[in-house]
Amino acid sequence: MDAKLNAPARLARPEETTLFAILMAISFSHLMNDIIQSLVPAIYPVLKTSFALDFGQIGLITLAFQLTASLLQPFVGLFTDKHPSPYSLAIGMGFSLAGLILLSIAPNFGTLLLAASLVGIGSSVFHPEASRVARMASGGQHGLAQSLFQVGGTAGAALGPLLAAFIVVPHGQHSLAWFSSIALIAMILLTAIGQWYGRAIAAARAKPRESATPSSGLSRRKVAVSISILLMLIFSKFFYTASISSYYTFYLIQKFHLTVQDAQIFLFLFLGAMAIGTFLGGPIGDRIGRRYVIWGSILGVLPFTLALPYANLVMTGVLSVVIGLILSSAFAAILVYAQELMPGKVGTVAGLFFGFAFGMGGLGAALLGALADHTSITFVYRVCAFLPALGLFAYFLPRLGEEPKARS
Repeated sequence: MDAKLNAPARLARPEETTLFAILMAISFSHLMNDIIQSLVPAIYPVLKTSFALDFGQIGLITLAFQLTASLLQPFVGLFTDKHPSPYSLAIGMGFSLAGLILLSIAPNFGTLLLAASLVGIGSSVFHPEASRVARMASGGQHGLAQSLFQVGGTAGAALGPLLAAFIVVPHGQHSLAWFSSIALIAMILLTAIGQWYGRAIAAARAKPRESATPSSGLSRRKVAVSISILLMLIFSKFFYTASISSYYTFYLIQKFHLTVQDAQIFLFLFLGAMAIGTFLGGPIGDRIGRRYVIWGSILGVLPFTLALPYANLVMTGVLSVVIGLILSSAFAAILVYAQELMPGKVGTVAGLFFGFAFGMGGLGAALLGALADHTSITFVYRVCAFLPALGLFAYFLPRLGEEPKARS
């Protein structure tokens, strides 16, 4: 891989060729980044017992992580659009490493919040620049590139609960420190990617500048309305996803009397289905149009979310896999669609949408945790089942002159 990362002949014009070595490297980095992130909610059952936490406090841990990421990401994206920072990728992973180590030795609830916040800072630094790297290496296949980048993160989010089930649950909170090797490997790889990124930026700056600023061809008002609709769809997707990632294990334990390890396996199946859906959404959007993928993903999952709270154990597993597969296919399409609405602002768009997604996930976890304390986990799932109905608003998204692109 190092030879490919350093191939100078391919760096001169990254926009003309899809650089799969770079895409796979940034996707693998995303996998390691999100393994670390996903360990936080995956160990909630352990923390709940060790620190005698209620659901509201568990929601606050997620809120500390998600809000740190969501508040910083748009500013990081805006800054790096003007001042690309190749080595910020490795620096961001350093924050995640610090948060992970602190989480493994945290003696009280306040320290847990600080550790989660550090992991959130690492995420906020990583995603905008990593998304830009994926676009630079896309060779024009923007949906495919974003899907490859995001599937690494989704796969990491799926592996986190599985690793927690077989390592952290049996060995306790301190075993989280064992995962520091993942962060160190990621920092080395991200340093190599940063070297490629720096050379690619230098090559791009050496070219004659375009005389005209790129435009989507839409009025500012239409762009603003479209971005608002996309953010509403992100709210729907990630608020619902928060109900699964934060509370699915508790739901299964309470309703079906599963062990913690068995419940974590069910969560892994859901997150694994999300990884597959994430991979499929981008290239399908490249072919048939991103608007159709967005429409079908958000609204199309509604019948399954409505059925989930009333299903038996086997059907709960089946429905959760179907929901993960369909719902996850939207994000790559939404992100690339937004980048086409606001061309030339890749980092700003990535920071805004990743940040808003994390923010909605954190807010959802906190509010749904409080709601679960006052009602029940089952009631939470019955309420959240209606969120995908907001997919109806995708009808009002402009087509952007998009036609299906057949590849030769």
